[in-house]
Amino acid sequence: MNVPTKAEWRTRVLSERKAVPPETRRAEAAALVEFVTSVPTDPMVGTTVCAYVPVGTEPGSLEMLDALRDSGRRVLLPVTGVPGPLEWAEYTGRDDLVAAGYGLREPSGPVLPSAEVGTASVVLVPALAVDETGVRLGRGAGFYDRTLGMAHRGAMLVAVVRDSELVPRLPGDPHDVAMTHALTPGRGLVRLGAGDPE
Repeated sequence: MNVPTKAEWRTRVLSERKAVPPETRRAEAAALVEFVTSVPTDPMVGTTVCAYVPVGTEPGSLEMLDALRDSGRRVLLPVTGVPGPLEWAEYTGRDDLVAAGYGLREPSGPVLPSAEVGTASVVLVPALAVDETGVRLGRGAGFYDRTLGMAHRGAMLVAVVRDSELVPRLPGDPHDVAMTHALTPGRGLVRLGAGDPE
């Protein structure tokens, strides 16, 4: 049996995402907003959530970031100015987002060091797919792989994907950092590894 490579998975998922009708994308984004504020933060770690601004067909929305912030969480977004682990800046509102490299938008406020990810009790991670054991398929640049090793040991590492992108098995590499959970529009928060929903 021929197992698809990471490159083949990326091609497949990106093609499937392009085919999703805009109304489905909007409905999925709204469902993620409903679920995201129910993701628990650990008071022993803090109320910081690292998140991201979705680009193109990535699941999520600015409304998701607003919901997190409005629920009292401190929201950090990645800043991609230098190669290596991601740096961070606080999300204070969509009016403060500026254009950045790779077609991203990021906060215009003070840049915080990479180690700031260690203050987060939840890290929402963009993904093309994630499997039931926690292997995440990203776009291949390695920014998150170089960053997630600095996350707090008790942090929830949550891959945000469409329902069809939570799959039984993906190819992995030794440097991949395993996700603890997936967040999908239809299933909400799903524990990975054990395979049981929260």
